[in-house]
Amino acid sequence: MSGAEVLDLGREAIWLTVLICAGPMLVGLIVGLAVSLLQTLTQIQEQTLVFIPKILAIFFAILLFLPIMGGLLGRFAQELFMRIAAY
Repeated sequence: MSGAEVLDLGREAIWLTVLICAGPMLVGLIVGLAVSLLQTLTQIQEQTLVFIPKILAIFFAILLFLPIMGGLLGRFAQELFMRIAAY
């Protein structure tokens, strides 16, 4: 494998990591903003209040996005194995 191919493979792996993490991270961001807005409107300044809704939302987001994440990771693994077999 040449250096360019290794860099290309690394770039693809980093992009795949971003794609896999994007769904749950966005859900966590939205839930965090919603809880923060609720805390601001009600003037409840409990710092631990955000953790339970965020954890539950991210858990359900992972369950929801799991087929997509598995498909992306499976496709990447197949391409990687094809590249290995070609050498």
